[in-house]
Amino acid sequence: MGTSAQKHARQKDRRSRLEQAQAEMERKAGRRRLLTGLGAGLAVVALILGVVAMVGGGSTDSSGDGSTTTLATTTTVKDAAALPTPPEGLTLSEATPCPPAAGSAKRVQKFAGPPPTCIDPAKKYSATFETTEGSFTADLDPARAPVSVNNFVVLSRYHFYDGVPFHRIVPGFVIQAGDGDGEPWGNNDLGYSIPDELPASSDEYKDFSLAMANAGPNTNGSQFFVVLPGGGPKLNPANYSLFGQVTQGQDVVEKIGTYANGEAPTKAVVIKTLTINES
Repeated sequence: MGTSAQKHARQKDRRSRLEQAQAEMERKAGRRRLLTGLGAGLAVVALILGVVAMVGGGSTDSSGDGSTTTLATTTTVKDAAALPTPPEGLTLSEATPCPPAAGSAKRVQKFAGPPPTCIDPAKKYSATFETTEGSFTADLDPARAPVSVNNFVVLSRYHFYDGVPFHRIVPGFVIQAGDGDGEPWGNNDLGYSIPDELPASSDEYKDFSLAMANAGPNTNGSQFFVVLPGGGPKLNPANYSLFGQVTQGQDVVEKIGTYANGEAPTKAVVIKTLTINES
């Protein structure tokens, strides 16, 4: 989960960037006093959200322009929900063993390195997300993305995702989760990263696709997102590993995708359990 000093440093960096952005906007506002009113107010709010969204990691594109975004916790957003801190977990100091297929006894929050290959290429895998808003199931695609699927299966069987909220919701684009540390959301320290497994084009990001979020090339870890209807064309195929497809409970995904103001969740939606099905 990283040291308190490291997390404090990340929080301090975000506060500094936000303060700089706000100061710049105040200077600009002084030159635009004649433009006050509702229209100007909305523009300032949009600018604040845009600047703050461009700091941090563990993110996905915002509008197809190739930029990466996340929402810093220092931002005050109207109606934003208070997200629960994920439960405490173990920190592994040695090489990660394959967890039992039935799930491990204790939650692991940080690892000493990437997991070994634990999935069987001859078997099929799916993941059932039981959330506070209902359940949905995604078929995983180890043929397309064997490293990503193996990683996701291992983390799920170590209960890494249990108790973790969707910390980023962008209507018409994505719902994002997988930060197992808590605030500042979108910057968890998993202890390792895995390489990209990229699709050929943005056409492969279908409605309800499951993909890895990241902070740049080959920085995938635990964070993932589900593509909301119409969101696929906004994703750059050079950025995000595609590893699954929601096949049941799409209505639940769509419902979760409505709980947002900008990118801030207006309702805390938590993954109660994430179960891997093997056949």
